Formats: sequence, structure tokens, C-alpha cells
Amino acid sequence: MRTDSHASDTGILLNAFAMNCVAHQSSGLWRHPRDRSGDYCRLDHWLGLARTLERGLFDGVFLADVTGVYDVYQGGPDAAIRAAMQIPTNDPYLLVPAMAAVTEHLGFGVTGSIPYEPPYAFARRMSTLDHLTAGRIAWNVVTGYLDSAARGIGKSRQTEHDTRYEIATDYMNLMYKLWEGSWEDGAVVRDRSAGIYADPTRVHEIVHHGPYFDLEAIHLCEPSPQRSPVIFQAGSSPKGQAFAAAHAECVFIGAPDATIVRSLRDQAEAFGRSGSDLKIFALVAVVVDETDAAAKALLEDYGRYALPEGALALMSGWTGVDLSRFGMDERVENVSSQAIQSAMSSIGSRTVREWGRSLSVGGAARVVAGAPDTVADQLEGWVQETGVDGFNLAYTVLPECFEAFVDLVVPELQKRGAYRRAYEAGTLRRKLFGRGDRLPADHPAARYRAGGAG
Repeated sequence: MRTDSHASDTGILLNAFAMNCVAHQSSGLWRHPRDRSGDYCRLDHWLGLARTLERGLFDGVFLADVTGVYDVYQGGPDAAIRAAMQIPTNDPYLLVPAMAAVTEHLGFGVTGSIPYEPPYAFARRMSTLDHLTAGRIAWNVVTGYLDSAARGIGKSRQTEHDTRYEIATDYMNLMYKLWEGSWEDGAVVRDRSAGIYADPTRVHEIVHHGPYFDLEAIHLCEPSPQRSPVIFQAGSSPKGQAFAAAHAECVFIGAPDATIVRSLRDQAEAFGRSGSDLKIFALVAVVVDETDAAAKALLEDYGRYALPEGALALMSGWTGVDLSRFGMDERVENVSSQAIQSAMSSIGSRTVREWGRSLSVGGAARVVAGAPDTVADQLEGWVQETGVDGFNLAYTVLPECFEAFVDLVVPELQKRGAYRRAYEAGTLRRKLFGRGDRLPADHPAARYRAGGAG
């Protein structure tokens, strides 16, 4: 385990991994009689989740999102629609203010896909959320991977994989200029007697003429607590890793194999970011009960409601490869596509049938099942073996999977000194890194700060 990790000070970091839809990673578990994921259109569903996670002292809720439908499998969207696999899906951003209103410390990581977010409007949206959450917002930067999403904005297909990261670099530089450079520190004076809310000499028009974006405008929002949100990124291709090394503060690794996770973590650090500047989250799904036998029975119970076809629709979308073209007992490996290039290698060598079965409960996550001490042993062992700082916890059956984790696993981790007993005050960035609210001075955003702000 890395000795320079902030996790050694505050314990294991935890995010709930969720999506504003019915089936996110686990295909078919919405059919379980105790599952309430179908209530995703109800606000009380999300408020209850937020309260549970804050009670469990989670760092945040990580809201995935996708623009487009999984229509690669069998050449159309029918399998995904039948299984509710990430369709229907609602806007994740609108959940954040409501969840923030019933919590004080919980962070909110929201996925935003660069091809589908106009930069000027997106900069204002993120600043607004940072204000409304008192500095608890994070952005999971993605570059898209579905041709169906590209067709939704009038393109015939996704832009080539590596070019998407070149576009993303230009986009990030524009974001930093708006968030960090348009308003100086101290520009907002709120002088009631003089009738001056902000000093116009300290508010600057941003001029950006990059290879992909052009803008000449003043950022519409006054400086928010973090200015730039905490930056998450999950790319593991060479281009994705280089992008993460330049921009990301947190990297999300979705692979069930410890060797792969360790390799991806080492690669992320090899690109130039140190452990003190980078937090690594691995994907896990936890099934916990009072005893190992009860947890095993619970996992088997969940499996009876799985819909492997939905999982194969998801995997086909991730890889860009129609898995229906292969026999159920055939292995499909080393396939290059313009979708998520690392998807097959990160999940491992399996037959199509094995993918459909294993991805149905927990998705691409490592599934940990057992009594509280067994789960704690595995989570601590995973941290020691791979060097990650914490986990994105994928849901299985809602809300019981998170409630059980908070009630059973959190106390066990606390007893071992492996998890916090109280929140620290401050913004999400301050909580994660134990330092200031702003991106550090050696981050690329810092060069765009107005008025020499540090």
C-alpha cells in the first residue's frame, strides 16, 4: 500500500456508485421483490439514499450517466430496453441540489460527457452546483463511446477515440479559463452603500480560440467555493491515462481482478501524478449479511433475478462489439473498437455466457460477499494488494445493499481503524486531500488564474 496515500490518514474512501435510471450495472435485479430502483423518478428515493450515505460517512455519491442507448447487441436497442439497461435514464444533475439540501458533508460526483455539453453553459451549471452544495461537487470527465449518442446530436458516429481526448484537452483549458480566470478573488465586494456588487475591473472576458472551441465571454457565475470541481476520470487507454495525468485528481478503475487494478493504478501514477495528488477508486459490489452463509444465500437469491441478455447489451455497448455474433461458449478477446478500448481486457478472459452471467450482479465490479468481518477483510486486503485509496460501491438491490453496508460493514471498518468516525469540515476537495479548496498550484488550471491567485 502507498504510504503517501491520504487514505492512511482518514481510512478507506467510499463513494456510492449510482445512476438516475432503473438498471445501472446489475441487469435484472429491479425484478427483486425488495428492490426499489424503479422509484428513480421519485425525489424521496434519492433523498433517502443521500441520508443513508451521510449516515454511513460516505465521501460521496458518484452519479454515472450515458447519452445514447445500448444498441450494438443484436444490432438494435431492444435487449437494453427490455432489461431497462441504462434506459430509461434521467438527468443526473437535477438530483444534486435536492440531495445536498438534506445532507451537510456528502459529495456529489456527476458524469459529464464533453461531446454533449456546450462548454459555456456547462461551466455555469457546474459553478451553480458548487455554490448550492457549498463546495461538494465533482465532475467525472468522459469523452463518450456510443454511436447512438453521436447520432443524437446529428453525427453519423463517434469521433475517433484518440481525437476525443484531443478535443477534451481543449475543452478543459476553456473550462479552467472560465472557472479560474474570469473573476479575480475579491471581485465580489457587495458594497451596499456604494451600490457596487462586483468590481468590473476585476472581472475579465475570456478569449479562447483553440483547435476545437472558440469563445469570447465573461463567466456568468461569481467564484464558487472550489471554483473548479474535483476532477474524476476513468480512461485507461494510453490517451486516457495521459489525460488523467494532466487533469484528474481522482481516477476510477472498473475491473474485478486485483492484478489489473494494480497495473492500472501503477500506470496512472507512472504518467506523472504522485499519490498525494491522486486518489484511486476501484469498483466493488458488496453483498453482506450477519453470517457468511446468509450472505452467500443472499447473493444466490439476487442471481435468480438476473437478466444476462441485458448484461450482454451493456457489454456490447462498452466494447462496440456485437456479442450476439458469437457463440455463448466462445471467448472474444483482443478486439479493437472506438468504444471503451479497455473494457474487455479489464473484465478478463471469459466466454460470452460467463460475461452475461457474471455481469448481471454487480456489473463489472468485483463482488464481495460475506459477513461484516469477511467483507472488511476483503476490502482491506484489496487496498493493501492494489494500492487503491477506496471504492466506488456499485448497487445490487436498492436500497438494502447500501443500508446493509452502512449498518454492518461501516462499524466493522471503524472498529479496525480503517474508516473515519466523523466527517472533516470543508469542501469535497479539502476532505479528500486535506488541503485547500482550490486545485493545487501545479495543476494546469492554475496558469489561468486571474490576478495571480494561488
